[in-house]
Parts: sequence; structure tokens; C-alpha cells
Amino acid sequence: MTPSRPTPPSRSPLRRAAIAGRKDAVRLTHAERVIDPHSGITKGRLFECYAALAPLMLPHLRRRPVALLRAPDGIAGQMFFQKHADPVRFPGLRQLPDLDPGHQPLLQIDDARALLGAVQMNAVEFHTWNGISTAFARPDRMVFDLDPGEGVQWPQIVEAAHRLRDFLAELGLPPFLKTSGGKGLHIVVPLRRENDWDEVKDFSHAVVQHLAQEQPDRFAAKSGPRNRVGKIFIDYLRNGFGATTVAAWSVRARPGLPISVPLAWEELDALAGSGQWHVGNIETRADTGNAPWDNYDLSKASLGRATRALQKG
Repeated sequence: MTPSRPTPPSRSPLRRAAIAGRKDAVRLTHAERVIDPHSGITKGRLFECYAALAPLMLPHLRRRPVALLRAPDGIAGQMFFQKHADPVRFPGLRQLPDLDPGHQPLLQIDDARALLGAVQMNAVEFHTWNGISTAFARPDRMVFDLDPGEGVQWPQIVEAAHRLRDFLAELGLPPFLKTSGGKGLHIVVPLRRENDWDEVKDFSHAVVQHLAQEQPDRFAAKSGPRNRVGKIFIDYLRNGFGATTVAAWSVRARPGLPISVPLAWEELDALAGSGQWHVGNIETRADTGNAPWDNYDLSKASLGRATRALQKG
């Protein structure tokens, strides 16, 4: 799908809301710099997009360590991933010492000022850990990233997502869905904080192995391009300590600047692709907001029960 050009300011309620709401926020510099040569979207437009989406995005960021993908020269230039604090401080950014032993403090974004401060410092993507900073030893979610190999078409990804959803439901685990903004889909399972990082990762690995054994022509159990030609690798590695996943409502550093968006399962079959929403058209989705995940906080499941169900199966 070819992304559309950004809506002109006079026609964009999302842009007008962003401008109106940022008067006391972060000072933006180099607003004219083009971030994405494909769409022509500038740093100023990206800033306005994040300013408008902040109320939707912050619930997915608060209390979680965050990693930033920064692109000082735009997404066509050199980019770098930042997990830890450095001498450059963004306004409102919180530092979390001692959570990642042997490293500088992790980072946390809890409000719009910190979010926009990161964008001012050329952050494009925002990735979060699976644990909250106040109970970091025990993750409160598990993530499955459907990563298609060469030759896999979108309908196959949709079918795979449905199969994973059904299997997780059989295990008593509530799956929540979002676009990745890339090629695949993310399925997120909220958990009670009962297990450590290794236990959550091992369980997610067992789920992937089960599906790969059940349907070896559809699923690959190992990562790497050679192992998943014509297949989908369900990336369970995002559940290990140190791994992160792009947050809901984060822009992706890809041509057109697609955005990761929460979905209801009922919407999946009609979805055109994981990049359906992007900076140029996100206002068509903003009214739906986080409604597809309304029951997320009420759905936290026990991995112990699911482990016993998986072993019986």
C-alpha cells in the first residue's frame, strides 16, 4: 500500500489538536527537516503526530522502561537504538538505575513532555520492556511477534494469528492484537506477575515449538531467514530479559512512517496489512483509540495454569 501524503494543516483536526495542546510543551527545533523522504513527512509533522497521540500512547509507556530508535538524519540516514541513559537528557525523562546490572540507567517516559522531548531529540520509535519498573523481576505480559519469511503473503499471516489466538485461548490465556507497523502482527498476553523472565520466555518458546510441530509447513521454530522461507516465525525471543517490543501508537522508521495500532480481533480479516495506518492517515483511527484493549487490565492470566494445560496437551 502506498502511503498518502499528510493532510494539510487546515484539513487536519489531529494536527490542530496537537498544536493547540503543546503551547507549554517542548521547544521544537529543525521542524522542517524531512524525516521520511518517501512521504515527505518532516520532523515538525512527526512531532505534531506524537503530541496528538500522546493520550493514547502514554498508557502503553507509563511505568515501563523504554528504548528509543533515534534518527538524527531521518530514516534514510544512520539510526541507532538507545536503551540506557547518556549525557543528553530529554525534558521529563526519568532514569531507572539498578534495573539492568552493569549498565547505565534505563529510561522511562511517563508524560507527554518526556515523549515530545524524545521526539525533539530525533526519536522515531518507542519500544517497551515486558516488566514495569516497580516490579521488574517478574514480567506482566508476554509478546508473540508474527515474523513472516520470504514468500509469505498477508492472508497467511492473518490465518496464523487466528491459530495462535485459538491456541492461547485453549491454554486459558487472553490474547490482545495490534499491528506491528512492519510486516507482521503482535499478540500480547497480559500476565499476573508470578514468573521470572526465563520462565516466561521458556513458556513462550514451548508455545512456538508446539505450533511448529503441529503445522511445520506454516510455522518455523527457529529464527533466521533461511529457516522461515515460506513460513512464519513466531518470535518468542521478545520475552527474554533485555528484549523490547515497539509500543502501541509508536511510529515505525519505515517508508511512509506506519504506526503500530491496537486492534479488535473482529477487525483482523478486513485488515489490508500491518502498515494500514501511518502518520499521513492516523487521524482516521484515533477516535477508536485503545477501545479494542479495554479489558486488558482485567484479563491478566496465570502462567502456571497455562503451563499445566500445555503439558497435558
